[in-house]
Amino acid sequence: MQTNRACLSIASIMFIAWGIATMPIPAAIAADSFPPVSDLPASKQLPDPLVMLSGERIASREAWEAKRKPELAQLFQHYMYGYFPKEKITVTGRVDREDQEYFGGKATKRQVTLDLGHKTLPKINLLVVVPNKRTGPAPVFLGINFCGNFAVLPDADIPLTDAWVYDSCAGQQNNRATEASRGKQTDMWAIEQTIDRGYAVALFHTADVDPDKNDFSDGVHPHFVPDGQRRNDDDWGTIAAWAWAMSRAVDYLVTDKDLDAKRIAAVGHSRNGKTSLLAGAFDERIALAIPHQAGCGGTAPSRGTVGESVTRINTSFPHWFCGNFKQFNDRPERLPFDQHCLVAMMAPRPVLLSNAVEDQWANPSGQFEVLQGARPVYKLYGADDLDDAKMPPLGKLIDGKLGYYIREGKHSMTREDWKVFCDFADKHFGGK
Repeated sequence: MQTNRACLSIASIMFIAWGIATMPIPAAIAADSFPPVSDLPASKQLPDPLVMLSGERIASREAWEAKRKPELAQLFQHYMYGYFPKEKITVTGRVDREDQEYFGGKATKRQVTLDLGHKTLPKINLLVVVPNKRTGPAPVFLGINFCGNFAVLPDADIPLTDAWVYDSCAGQQNNRATEASRGKQTDMWAIEQTIDRGYAVALFHTADVDPDKNDFSDGVHPHFVPDGQRRNDDDWGTIAAWAWAMSRAVDYLVTDKDLDAKRIAAVGHSRNGKTSLLAGAFDERIALAIPHQAGCGGTAPSRGTVGESVTRINTSFPHWFCGNFKQFNDRPERLPFDQHCLVAMMAPRPVLLSNAVEDQWANPSGQFEVLQGARPVYKLYGADDLDDAKMPPLGKLIDGKLGYYIREGKHSMTREDWKVFCDFADKHFGGK
């Protein structure tokens, strides 16, 4: 049954959040004491994730959580992604429309508006689809999509977005959605297939938060950097803004009685994969991360020699990262971390890096090295179940806490990928 709940007297769900997560990671070192890039030591090898900037070696889980993990959180924000805002945010979720007989009665579809508590902050349109056949709250895949919620299902009930959309979005005209755009990414998100596996899916559009343009005058940015105020070199970029928004979506998801707050998986493709890993590293409510084909700036090493380089990504997408990251364009070996450290910040939670053999731009082999580089931290938790073997053959899933998968094909997200995502989640979420 479909209802318009905007007219019903139903209390909105409110959640107050500080920064990116419910329990912000404290600073282990003041950012103003971080050295300039020219003073950072150069290393062509992945830095040891258990060695502090001072040279102190971390030898226990307690020391990792109290000292090194907070330091890495500061380092990643200062030198790469920019700082998440510390302002208190009140998230209010309003269910506008609900269809309890979706997919022929297999699911309930909700269209939820997330109000971030300020007129100067945009609203997030969250599409939530929950399986009806379940014995308890459903685990949920949370993702952000490229073209709008209306593109992920052939459903006229989902409104077209008024926001900017990519040139690559099917059916768009002058970066605006049209009816011809509807349902064009159905296979990419495979929602009904995922419902059949017992998982809920929650999605929102990147442009609800920050249109993917080299322009900080729209989206969430004017609220945090008022007009006329100069941006600093450590102010957050678009990837961090999207990750922050994923956590605002989590604020709502953990209050939904039909969803399991302890089994939230962040998933994303390409630039959105970078986002899902960053969100998971900083928000411990995210129980599992699947950054699919995330490449440079996500799951590939910045020091890598295959595929996209730091120089190329900062030139092509200058708004994705903070200004400080551009100082590493020709000297990534001076980064005081690499992406294995971001994966390590997920420990002991599971992470799956998934790839395609023709997508060398994303450096699949380098991503396997990133997993290997995170192992010392997972070992502290007794969760190092990745052996020293080479990359697995095509089509074989390594389903340990540090997971890996590579298939035939190109840069894309497919129904085949979603089968693997669900297999991985089954292993770590213990069934539905």
